[in-house]
Amino acid sequence: MKTNISGKLEDAPVNIKIKLAGLWTSVTLCYLYGDYFELYTPGKVHGLVEGTNLLDTPLKLFFAALLLSIPAVMVFLSLVLKPGINRILNISVGIFFTAIMVLIGVTSVSRWYGFYVFLAAVESIITLLIVWYSWKWKRIHS
Repeated sequence: MKTNISGKLEDAPVNIKIKLAGLWTSVTLCYLYGDYFELYTPGKVHGLVEGTNLLDTPLKLFFAALLLSIPAVMVFLSLVLKPGINRILNISVGIFFTAIMVLIGVTSVSRWYGFYVFLAAVESIITLLIVWYSWKWKRIHS
């Protein structure tokens, strides 16, 4: 059996729904990494133990859980929703999360939060890609 290592590799087209689900997965992982890495900043663990962190009430904690469940759920919704609602939902949720991440990135500029600013930039790029792919979703011409 002869193997041709110089031949071109197959590049199968990826369905838009899979691209969107992959992007939502990526952005969700970046959110998780950012929150995990934040545990290593000075005073963070102490604030968690003392209850003096940003999420210091049950309502704030619930709101954060609700907000961050959206990108995780978008992974599934991007795969199963009909194209019309899928496109609109990905554009609107993508814009919303881009705005949030830009705000977080701008307000996090400090010596210890360079990683957070970097991740906010990466997350903004990913959510802008979600908006872009959704906006450019191919239409079937009949």
